[in-house]
Amino acid sequence: MRTFGCVVLTMCNRPDDLRRGVESLLSQQGVYVDVVVVGNGCEPAGVPPDVDTVALPENVGATAGRNAGVRHVAGELLVFLDDDARFPDQQALARIGEVFDDPSIAVVQPRVIDPGGQPAARRHVPRLRVGDLRRSSDVTTFWEGAVVIRRSAFVAVGGFSERFWYGHEGVDFAWRVLDAGLRVRYVGDVVANHPAPATPPHGYYHYLTSRNRVWLARRYLPWPLAVVYVALWLAISTIRLRNGAAAAGTFRGYRDGVRLPAGQRRPLQWRTVWRMTRMGRPPFI
Repeated sequence: MRTFGCVVLTMCNRPDDLRRGVESLLSQQGVYVDVVVVGNGCEPAGVPPDVDTVALPENVGATAGRNAGVRHVAGELLVFLDDDARFPDQQALARIGEVFDDPSIAVVQPRVIDPGGQPAARRHVPRLRVGDLRRSSDVTTFWEGAVVIRRSAFVAVGGFSERFWYGHEGVDFAWRVLDAGLRVRYVGDVVANHPAPATPPHGYYHYLTSRNRVWLARRYLPWPLAVVYVALWLAISTIRLRNGAAAAGTFRGYRDGVRLPAGQRRPLQWRTVWRMTRMGRPPFI
């Protein structure tokens, strides 16, 4: 029987969603689950009595919050679930566990569906060419709000980069996994529910994603590709701007991405770059 250590991250502001998400994990069949709810700067309440909780004294960001939860759960596979996500199928984790029968697979992301029937958010589909959402494939990134990671791979690459706080941590993690010779898999026939964004991203979101894009380039890309990556995304970000707050956050993020320390530089091997290119997403797009 597969064992899953499940980390549910919350800021304690969605109690009904949190309860549904936790219950969806506890109802999984054919697997063993160990669940912890991590309160990011808050004390989780209203969870079942057999579920552990961890109250972090301050909001340490999504990346550090998830890392903190890993220490409190047992299981060969780690589930990371946002508090507004859930698995509607009681066989979901058992089916994902079967994917991990292949020892080369380190990360599995299920297909994400809005429970209210809204179109899938673009960031929930980890492919450059989306195509049929039900089609499974190897990918070069993943969405972090509902994902399963092999614990041995998580430990080997050092967990989520806490410096990132929020935004592009899935890209950062996936690039390290791929450079270690492992695989990231999108599984289109297993579903997780998560609401599509109801409002446009706020300025702080634009800041973090812009800053972290530059940090990705500085940390992992050979310098010729790093220049192309940052220039391309700066152009794309500028075209996509819709208001002053987004513009201010975006340009401040690119500025700080260049100015502030990005962390240890570990350039991808050229064979990893070529492998990602053959998968349809070279690491400068």
